[in-house]
Amino acid sequence: MKFLGLGVPELLIILAVVLLIFGPKNLPKLGGAIGKTMKGLRSGMKEAEAELKPAEEQLEVVEETTVEVEEEPVAKKRVVKKVVTKE
Repeated sequence: MKFLGLGVPELLIILAVVLLIFGPKNLPKLGGAIGKTMKGLRSGMKEAEAELKPAEEQLEVVEETTVEVEEEPVAKKRVVKKVVTKE
């Protein structure tokens, strides 16, 4: 079982080191602080996403073309979009 690229033995070693550093009395406080931080990050991400959606809705694709790009070893095609704001 892998979690963030770490196996069970690595996670147990990290948990033991954290237990030695913070002690058993402070682990619930540490967990609560991490939980509050994660909740704040999620709400911040949702707010930023909500601010970006209206800005995306104001954009309009006027022209879309495909351009061949000569690169090693294979030529690639890229889509180029001309975007203007609605006003």
